[in-house]
This record gives sequence, C-alpha cells and structure tokens, in this order.
Amino acid sequence: MGFMPLEKKEKLMERQWFYKNLQIREGLKPQSELFKYYFIVSDGGRKKCRYCVWIPDDALTQYQETGDFDAIIGAHRDRWSLWVTSKIDAGDFRNLVLKLEKSGEKEYDLDSMDEKLTME
Repeated sequence: MGFMPLEKKEKLMERQWFYKNLQIREGLKPQSELFKYYFIVSDGGRKKCRYCVWIPDDALTQYQETGDFDAIIGAHRDRWSLWVTSKIDAGDFRNLVLKLEKSGEKEYDLDSMDEKLTME
C-alpha cells in the first residue's frame, strides 16, 4: 500500500493509494460539519464502491479528547484502511458505512436500506 497526495484541485479526496490493482481515494467529506470519512474504490477509473466511516458528534470524544477531526484520522486511519482491504480481500464491494457510535461499531449496507441512513 503506497500513499500519494492528490492534486489540490481534487477537493473531495485527500489521499489515494492502490491495493490489488484498485485505486482507493480517501478523505473527509468536504464542507461537512459531521465526521464522514470516505474510501472510494475504483477499478480502471470506474467507481466500484465506497466505504465510509461516520462518527456522530456525541461519540467524537471517545476517539479523541477534543474531537479534532485531523487527530482522529491520524490515530485511526490505519485501522480503517485495514477494514477496507479486508472487504476487498473478501470480494465485498457493497457500499458500506462503519458507524462508530457510543455503544460500539455498527456496519450498514447502504444499498439494502429502505431509508436513508443518518448520523442520529
């Protein structure tokens, strides 16, 4: 896994890397007040799926005392990247959210939900 910065004009994703010939772009959702971190997986320039990590406001301090987004990313990005690579290894290319709540982690399949998932 090798990281390389994207050009400044790319506003959605901050980093990109490759795993098993797939491109993974990752970063915070721009202009969001909430913690929503995305991993967009592409094959040959075509989006295959997205994996997301969401942390509701009431759970932020569990991951970093002040709730600083950059500090949370720095402390947990490696673990989330392993989550992504494990999904790729398993051939699981569903659009997923890993929601880190006060009560623990829950994984949601966005494609099989009847209602839109919210941070609440």
